[in-house]
Amino acid sequence: MATLDWIVLSMTLTFIVVYGIWKTKAVDTMKGFLMGERDLKWWTIGLSIMATQASAITFLSTPGQAYTDGMRFAQFYIGLPIAMVILAVFVLPIYYRLNVFTAYQYLENRFDLKTRVFAALLFLVQRGLAAGITIYAPAIILSSIMGWSLSWTVLIIGAIVIFYTVMGGSKAVSQTQQSQMIIILSGMALAFIIILYKLPENIDLSNAMTIAGGLEKLNVLDFEFSWDNRYNFWSGIFGGTFLFLSYFGTDQSQVQRYLSGKSLTESRLGLLFNGLLKVPMQFMVLFVGLMVFVFFQFSKPPIHFNNVNLDELRTSKYEGELAQLQSNYDDVFDAKKIAMNELVAVEDKGSQQFITAKTKIQSLHAQENEIRTSVKGLIEQNNPSAETNDKDYVFVNFVVNYLPKGIVGLLLAVIFSAAMSSTSSELNALATTSMIDFYRRLYRKDEEDKHYLKVSKLLTVFWGLLALAFAAFASLFDNLIQAVNIIGSLFYGSILGIFVVAFFLKKIGGTQVFIAAVIAELLVLSIFAGVHLEVFNIAYLWLNAIGCLLVVFIALGLYYANIGKQGPPKIHYE
Repeated sequence: MATLDWIVLSMTLTFIVVYGIWKTKAVDTMKGFLMGERDLKWWTIGLSIMATQASAITFLSTPGQAYTDGMRFAQFYIGLPIAMVILAVFVLPIYYRLNVFTAYQYLENRFDLKTRVFAALLFLVQRGLAAGITIYAPAIILSSIMGWSLSWTVLIIGAIVIFYTVMGGSKAVSQTQQSQMIIILSGMALAFIIILYKLPENIDLSNAMTIAGGLEKLNVLDFEFSWDNRYNFWSGIFGGTFLFLSYFGTDQSQVQRYLSGKSLTESRLGLLFNGLLKVPMQFMVLFVGLMVFVFFQFSKPPIHFNNVNLDELRTSKYEGELAQLQSNYDDVFDAKKIAMNELVAVEDKGSQQFITAKTKIQSLHAQENEIRTSVKGLIEQNNPSAETNDKDYVFVNFVVNYLPKGIVGLLLAVIFSAAMSSTSSELNALATTSMIDFYRRLYRKDEEDKHYLKVSKLLTVFWGLLALAFAAFASLFDNLIQAVNIIGSLFYGSILGIFVVAFFLKKIGGTQVFIAAVIAELLVLSIFAGVHLEVFNIAYLWLNAIGCLLVVFIALGLYYANIGKQGPPKIHYE
């Protein structure tokens, strides 16, 4: 990486951290550290919510997802605006009326202590795991592409995040996320413009869309219903809505962002702002990945995007086989490039000449994919523990090798910023839940505020170190963005089910919903194990709806069977 890129990268990251700490100054109360002063405007809330969800995984995996699978991942976010409206109307007023620190305090008010603790525990487990992945994901890819030490990359990201989160607390998180989100959106827009500029002179945006459509990458909407299809309209509108209701309505890392609003109106506007802007943002990131795909139809991409795997093959007994596959790959690419130019030269898109060229390109593309698959097979034979999936390396490979000096540093700053923004929210939320729902509620109820402030900072450091430990030993999933969503889907449904019962089924008591939630969570984990063992096949998005509905119906069954009946709970606001 050029000196200019190092300067841009370091200056951008330094500005973000210094700006966040300067805006928050000294925090000297527990409430100020965990929740800020509850004075944030709607745009800061909206950008902070977006930044919390848009981790580095979004900007590493999503373009790679579009590169290999087209635009159909956009359907994952169809339910997001629906969820935002429901939360703004029904959930936010309850949280504001009770003046809670965490979403789980409400559950004790509505049910009992054990239900509160169980929901909070589910959150700590899934968010603690996710925090490790949000650090590990960019670290392993950046270290591989840049030749950096993985351990040092993980440590640098984690240390910066822990530092400014401990220094400024929740408000520092929100303020830094505002600047991070602006840098992220600007960087991705700039990447898109540069990609268009780098396409051949005879290829404009219309031609690029023709090529993408010819290779079936413009598959934005799929209305065919299938339980095992991860991304279609139905899994997005139903499973996605349940996922986002749970994530934004019950996950403390998000609840904490909008509870820092100046008023209920500001928080509502922040949520709705997120609902309106998040879908176009994700579409833009996918579209950038699509343009990278088109770019690599004219500029030969590597036969495998993970350079570490290729370097190991080149020094192994499979070197000869790799060389032969590379030769075949070069021939197929050259033939496909000629066919691409023939395709875009045809003016009549319905002519036989166009159809012939399109068919030829599809055949050559299939051959190219077969060669890539063969390379992955060699990698696995050479090192059975190696991760052969390389889609998460596509975008950063393009950034490092094809973007101008200075822009490389900016785009890497985007990836680092996204990693820091989501991780800081997670650490802040984990510390808040640990403090409010466990430490202060169960162990030390009557300490001075200074004591709680000190412990809150120590808990932030603890969760940061735990996330670093997990990141250091985690292994790469099939796809990073799917990994985070899968972990969430294992727990979000049960948590959401508890809150649905709390909000809408007033007659059901704490013991009934607690039993229902435990059973539902065990069933969801069993279903996922069955999918993993190939006993049956259900896309992970459906686990959110299944978990929620199981809690609701089991709780109703227990209520009508008069099992676990108890008196009204004692209201407790700590």
